[in-house]
Amino acid sequence: MKLLFLFFVVLTSLGSTLGDGLKCTLKPTDIPSAWIDMVDPCIKALESQVKNEIEAAMTYLAMGAHFARDSVNRPGFSKFFIESASEEREHAIKIIEYLLMRGQLVSDVSKLLKFPLVRKPLREDWNSGVEALSDALNLEAQVTRSIREIIATCENPKNNNFNDYHLVDYLTADFLDEQYKGERDLAGKISTLGKMMSTHGPLGEFLFDKKLLDNHS
Repeated sequence: MKLLFLFFVVLTSLGSTLGDGLKCTLKPTDIPSAWIDMVDPCIKALESQVKNEIEAAMTYLAMGAHFARDSVNRPGFSKFFIESASEEREHAIKIIEYLLMRGQLVSDVSKLLKFPLVRKPLREDWNSGVEALSDALNLEAQVTRSIREIIATCENPKNNNFNDYHLVDYLTADFLDEQYKGERDLAGKISTLGKMMSTHGPLGEFLFDKKLLDNHS
């Protein structure tokens, strides 16, 4: 123990004597840039999509918080929308990871999420589960349209002959497929809940909430 203490004292003394001489400094590596081939319209479109996904997540979080209120008390709806918020955040992360894979955002990723560039949730209160699910479906349709616009932009960028086949295929296979399945699921939920409420009134929403809580809807 004494030897360890003595070594620490000597090391501290050397550090104060030599100053910056003991600091490890690494010079930036000169990496060839020929592999970086994304064009500016595609980069800007993807950066904008990160914001769209985060905004959608914020709206879903607002929905989850609304239905978790003691005065509303619909834990199934709250769980469903909180999970939806997590999915939207995952989408934003996947886009950031894709940009990094293609050699973008190497300086400052945080620039994508500076406020107030990311807007507030669309709403903070909903009168019913049907209303919230309808807003969710409209929100997903909006996200789908923005993804389709990115695909159209990157298939034929303006003032550039570069067709980004990889990005188009990635968005079509990974994002659009999930979007369309999610929209169909929401449409089905709206249909089922609407029928249950028309038959059983408020009890229909209560029963539907229990199905959501048990992941049976």
